[in-house]
Amino acid sequence: MITIIAAIAKNNALGKDNDLIWHLPADLKRFKKVTTGHHILMGRNTFESIGKPLPNRTTIIITRNQNYFKEGCLIANSIEEAIGMVENKDDIFIIGGAQIYKESMQKGLVDRLDITQVHHEFEADVFFPEIDLKIWKETNREDFIADEKNKFDFSFVSFQKKK
Repeated sequence: MITIIAAIAKNNALGKDNDLIWHLPADLKRFKKVTTGHHILMGRNTFESIGKPLPNRTTIIITRNQNYFKEGCLIANSIEEAIGMVENKDDIFIIGGAQIYKESMQKGLVDRLDITQVHHEFEADVFFPEIDLKIWKETNREDFIADEKNKFDFSFVSFQKKK
């Protein structure tokens, strides 16, 4: 199963200046719970914004740079190569960035979308691709109201690719 996991705003904003725009501890906690023990695929910019491999996950960085190296990470030169590195049919989570999301969706490589919808619009310089409801079916939704820790209303929404 290949899943895109992303937090996106109402205007599909993902980030600005290679960083997250908002801080939602509930989303970060869920991200950790869902991805721990699995392979996470990301572009080089996303990795560099994180700065290090995330614990208890196999990190695969996708880059065109043939000489790129990061201790504790696997390096691939394409999304397909990255997916091919996962031998045991483990769940794969694509965690960003915008270009990797777009390419993996356009190529039909993704089975599921695991989206945190932040119910607010933000100024951004990278955006998530439109979720085409002719291709994707919403299968689960949990809605949350802003609180003292999470400044914005948000929803955890799962989509499955239609057969």
